[in-house]
Amino acid sequence: MMAADTPTRAQAARLREPSDSAKSRPRDRAATEAAIVAAAEQLLLRDGWSGLNVNTLAVQAGIDRKLIYRYFEGVEGVVERLAGRLDLWLGETLAAQPPIEATSYREFAREMLTGYLRALRASPLILRLVAWELSEDTPLLRRLETARSAVLQRWTASRRPNLPLPEGVDVVALNVVFLAAVQHLALAATTRDRFAGVTLDDAGWARIEAAIDRMLMAYPA
Repeated sequence: MMAADTPTRAQAARLREPSDSAKSRPRDRAATEAAIVAAAEQLLLRDGWSGLNVNTLAVQAGIDRKLIYRYFEGVEGVVERLAGRLDLWLGETLAAQPPIEATSYREFAREMLTGYLRALRASPLILRLVAWELSEDTPLLRRLETARSAVLQRWTASRRPNLPLPEGVDVVALNVVFLAAVQHLALAATTRDRFAGVTLDDAGWARIEAAIDRMLMAYPA
């Protein structure tokens, strides 16, 4: 004979069903996704890319790790979503730069390089992404680098006055060298206050911008 306090099969089935209150309380997917992306940002700023994985992300966001797979198919999906926001921020930062009134390609290149340097220095999370791209080569990182390059190219195209390219110089190669130098200096400033004998304070950055002027003598005036 069944004990009085033992539930029947029907009662047990009802106990396993969600309560009416739980049924009427749908999960806010948008808010959960936003919390996961925000948690990824916090982890990256605090611990770098090596500190980002499903477990740390779930703990930081205060959610079940299964939701990361359900909404983003894993950490890569979260990073891709975050990178989309970073590309937007970079575009907004670049767009806030003063209008360009260059009358020569040399002046235009200077304003582009110094503008990009200032945008990078204002975006520590983007610098984290750049550092990750330099340390690894994965399909995801290639997609992110391509997306960020497109932001920079659109900004450059929108700002470039109707000036002919300099003749007798390899403009593309020179720009690659200049951009790499600017990017590396911005990265160095995230971990140290000096680089190769130059203190990376306001006076040091002024020296660097003056050096950019000298380097750009490679372009005809």
